[in-house]
Amino acid sequence: MAVMLAAVIGALPCRASEVPQHLTIASEGARPPYNYFDGDKLAGFEIDLGHDLCRRMAVTCTFVPESWDDLIPGLVARRYDAFMAAMEITPAREALIDFSAPYVRMPSAFLVRKDTDLRDATPDALAGRRIGVEKGGTHETFLRKIYPASKIATYGSFADAVLDLEAGRVDAVIGDKDAVVAFLDTRRDASCCKVLADVPRYPAFFGNGIGIGLRKGDTALKTAFDRALVASMADGTFTKIRERYFKFSIN
Repeated sequence: MAVMLAAVIGALPCRASEVPQHLTIASEGARPPYNYFDGDKLAGFEIDLGHDLCRRMAVTCTFVPESWDDLIPGLVARRYDAFMAAMEITPAREALIDFSAPYVRMPSAFLVRKDTDLRDATPDALAGRRIGVEKGGTHETFLRKIYPASKIATYGSFADAVLDLEAGRVDAVIGDKDAVVAFLDTRRDASCCKVLADVPRYPAFFGNGIGIGLRKGDTALKTAFDRALVASMADGTFTKIRERYFKFSIN
């Protein structure tokens, strides 16, 4: 990923004088391990990564909390310079703001019981099977389009879907891999289940990854962040930060 980013970013102009010497970066503090509160301070993967990027850009930065619904309006209103809040890059959002190059491309995964007879998660393999999914999200849209022969059971949350998986009322549950792994790592009764397969990324359903939110026209800041991301990935710092929070590749 770093090599591809470098090839694109290397030719971009950027004058250091165009980047503010102090940046205010918003985050929600409500989606661990990306961002959360440790006492009264924001913490998490994105906070650690943000500080590394600011160091590479030779600027100071402060993280401030912001609600999810106000992230884009607050950015446009210039209440902060950028945000790092586990926000997927989608065409609808790109119509309003710019994003850095993606630093996370979170895979999705199918969770099944260990006693399942399923050997893969292709649409043919899951034809006629019941798949649990959180209602109203991208995973439901994906299933209804790509798995039309499966029976889709919707739930108020991923956790509710998993309860029915444990009880044998569904054959599989789909979710972001971080949520799937967190369930397996933290639930005392998670020995019931295992990851059957990762889901190939479909940008049409899952967006183009997670990036730093930036105002339209802040091209120097975007280029500075992109170059810092390339450097962090290239020298291994990004991986070291990632390994504190995720046990698998996220890009």
